[in-house]
Amino acid sequence: MHDELFPRPAAEIAPGAVHIPGWLDDAAQRRLLADCRQWAKPPAGLRTVRMPSGGEMSVRSFCLGWHWFPYGYARTVVDGDGSPVKPFPGRLGELARAAVARAYGRQAAAPEYDIALVNFYAAGSHMGLHRDADEKSDAPVVSLSLGDTCVFRFGHPGGRTRPWTDVELRSGDLFVFGGPSRLAYHGVPRTRPGTAPPGLGLTGRLNITLRVSGL
Repeated sequence: MHDELFPRPAAEIAPGAVHIPGWLDDAAQRRLLADCRQWAKPPAGLRTVRMPSGGEMSVRSFCLGWHWFPYGYARTVVDGDGSPVKPFPGRLGELARAAVARAYGRQAAAPEYDIALVNFYAAGSHMGLHRDADEKSDAPVVSLSLGDTCVFRFGHPGGRTRPWTDVELRSGDLFVFGGPSRLAYHGVPRTRPGTAPPGLGLTGRLNITLRVSGL
């Protein structure tokens, strides 16, 4: 939010991992939420992900550009309704490139982002420590938060053990991780229900993760 008594500064959480609080203003959050509601409709809509072990993730997800499933990518929802994945919107690619430029303070040649993985966290949902290692590209991952605040746990590439840093991600926050932190383990141990901005109209949390497939 932009009307906080004590504004939160941007911070480098680990080498190549940058948190930019309040990067999306209220209007941008509402537009992105409206888009997500359209993209989440079937076919190839919001689904529950089942892991190879048989367990189900507590978040529900949908994808654009490429469909993620454990542990790979496809052009169809191979673990769902089998429909072709919806195309990756160019405006999300522009948003990703702007996010990388903001996080790293430079206008380097930006890669072509072509994946959006969107996770919806209802009350009680969480995400275990994992790393984003199914892509063939080492381009930075761009993460945008809408709705409820969460605790985002950011670790290191060496495993799920400490040390890690817990970061509070609020609606509108940007988190970018690349370079030495591109394969760092990270997760969401908990959300804080009821903390979404009242004017947003969202119960729960949406996380929009933008990636370069390299496929």
